[in-house]
Amino acid sequence: MKVFINKKIPEAGIKMLEEAGLEIIFPEKDNLSYEEWLDFCKNTDAIVSIGAEFKYDKTFFEACPELKAIALYSVGFDHVDIKEATLRNIPVGNTPDVLSRATSDVAFLLMQSVARRASYNFRKVKEGSWGAFDPLQALGQELYGKTLGIFGLGRIGYEMAEKSKKAFGMNIIYHNRHHNEDAEQELGATYVSFEELVRNSDVLSVHANFTPEHQELFNASLFEQMKPEAIFINTARGGFHNQKDLYQALVDKKIWGAGLDVTNPEPMDADDPILGLSSVCVLPHIGSATVEARNGMARLAAENIIAFSKNEKMPNCVNPEVYSNHLS
Repeated sequence: MKVFINKKIPEAGIKMLEEAGLEIIFPEKDNLSYEEWLDFCKNTDAIVSIGAEFKYDKTFFEACPELKAIALYSVGFDHVDIKEATLRNIPVGNTPDVLSRATSDVAFLLMQSVARRASYNFRKVKEGSWGAFDPLQALGQELYGKTLGIFGLGRIGYEMAEKSKKAFGMNIIYHNRHHNEDAEQELGATYVSFEELVRNSDVLSVHANFTPEHQELFNASLFEQMKPEAIFINTARGGFHNQKDLYQALVDKKIWGAGLDVTNPEPMDADDPILGLSSVCVLPHIGSATVEARNGMARLAAENIIAFSKNEKMPNCVNPEVYSNHLS
């Protein structure tokens, strides 16, 4: 079985695929054009997909009728038309759990960095503008006893809530499609409506799975409803927020600060004015960028492909309904 991997992944995953006797195809360069990427996909049985530059949509599936399986090197799958994949009995696997701690670490880091204006103050040191002590200059805020609002209290959101509860004694409120009983029992988390989440959070951290209806959900109207001292954190997908509205809300002091590991657009422009604000910290989508997390993702992606090659169910499949027909 031919397996196309569009970018190099950690050796742990490659070794597993090789030991399973699969033929691995790598491109000779990293940054493929859409046409180059599509040519590889047309001539393969399965794909290990890294990144979300290109969409797995109806046009793609029609152009690749021989494709039988997709293993994503990510938890998110918003760049894949799952309905179209399912119609063609193509299982789509992802890599949950192994990056939950690493991604929540970044959300926790951003929350603290914004609260204490770390990026701004580091820039002052680099520019040589440290200056004399000023009791009123670039003051941050403390997080002890504040209210953390989680939008999407799944694995990553739970890790973020647990860290914040233990470190700062933060009160946890959340909005989810379903109640998270573990979080309510173990962290004292309180389920609230989305409107209450927006109004009552001192820190609002986004951890939900992105879907089309979430496009720029956090916009001028919602920032207007947040507390003026609130901090907005997004480590999920840049599409959740309208970045121009976020900038304006910060300038107009509708909210206090923002920490982003994902941006809209992504990558963002180096001259985006939001980067000049003192209560903003932006990172280049590094949520899963640890040796441990990336190795784990490689192993899970390989496990999904290997299972498929044996005519077995992928261990982490986002459209398991394909197996009602696929394995029969």
